[in-house]
Amino acid sequence: MSLTGNYAAFIGFRYSFSRKRNRFTALIALISMLGMVLGVASLITVLSVMNGFSGELRQRILTLVPHGTVTAEQGQLMQWEPLAAQLAAQEGVIAVAPYISEKAILASDRLLRGAQLTAIDPARSQAIVDLNEVLVAGDALALEQTPFSVALGVSLARLLGVRPGDTVEVTVPRLTVTPLGVFPRTKRLTVVGLFEIGAQADTVQAYVSLQTGERLLGAVDGVTGLQLQTVNLDDAPEIVARLQQSLPDGLVALDWSQSQGSLFRAVKMEKIMVGVLLLSVVAVAAFNIVSTLVMSVAEKRRDIAVLRTMGARASGVMSIFVAHGLALALVGVSVGAVLGVMLALYIAPLTAFTESALGMKLFDPSVYFISELPSVLMWSDVLIIVIASLSLAFLATLYPAWRAARVAPAEVLRYE
Repeated sequence: MSLTGNYAAFIGFRYSFSRKRNRFTALIALISMLGMVLGVASLITVLSVMNGFSGELRQRILTLVPHGTVTAEQGQLMQWEPLAAQLAAQEGVIAVAPYISEKAILASDRLLRGAQLTAIDPARSQAIVDLNEVLVAGDALALEQTPFSVALGVSLARLLGVRPGDTVEVTVPRLTVTPLGVFPRTKRLTVVGLFEIGAQADTVQAYVSLQTGERLLGAVDGVTGLQLQTVNLDDAPEIVARLQQSLPDGLVALDWSQSQGSLFRAVKMEKIMVGVLLLSVVAVAAFNIVSTLVMSVAEKRRDIAVLRTMGARASGVMSIFVAHGLALALVGVSVGAVLGVMLALYIAPLTAFTESALGMKLFDPSVYFISELPSVLMWSDVLIIVIASLSLAFLATLYPAWRAARVAPAEVLRYE
């Protein structure tokens, strides 16, 4: 009776977990499986944490970033009201608001600090950039009610040493001509609010009302551009691209993926590179299977010869050792996947427990903008990791299995 592929798989899997194997060979096989477990578990956990960081970054940064903007290629956007009404009537656009943006220098009695000064209409911008959602002190409407007032990021206010009720001196890149000469345009602004999103904007961003921005920057009947809010953040690129086709020459429409895209592309590239590096750990563990199978082939040369004399084909022998290697890999990948999924799901409680046990804070919110490790498990990542790990293990089995298939029965049994 000839051996079929089913017999090959049965023998291969049975030998993988047999208690009669050489102890040293069994130890090498166990080390290979543990390597697969650690590699797969760490890969799933790290990628889940990176997904969490990416989600946190996206949520925080895009809190104060409109889904899209329309600006003039050169200069200011003049007579913007008709254009705003036209854009608001477009499908997929739910809000349009004007804004003025300029770099400025903020000064207090303590120090000078560069900032991005943005003038908005709090009422019209509420559906786009709602300061009230992120304000930790003050009210967004105070920007309109209090002449020449400003809302600062918490970190920027801390650096300047100011709080609500204090004043800061703002200097913008505009010139004022006086009888005594030409001077930069400066104005004292009252701090009426502090906002916090837990990102870089807390250190560089400052908001004033549109009226204050027009007076301060000398923007008469003109704005930097229009902010857009679409029905869905993910649909914004498609909607803004469609708007660009209907805009007159000289106007440019950009969506959030273009204005902030370099940052998110960098995060995505970082995730890919970290994944490749950690996959190399899995690759090392997978190719440890080579040594396991080489030792198994050397140990089972007589059994291979007997199988060949009983009618087993070379392909059948090769299938036995491929099945043997894949059985070891399957156990390692399965245990590693389960362990990785559990770690990804419960990394935050584990971090809190570690902090409590050590009596220290692993992530200082004032430094990292987070207090715990964020984690988002994506099953697509788990599937890709499992398939890639098993593929590497399969490749690792081919050479030892091919060597087993080339064992000559006559030479092995000659001295038996």
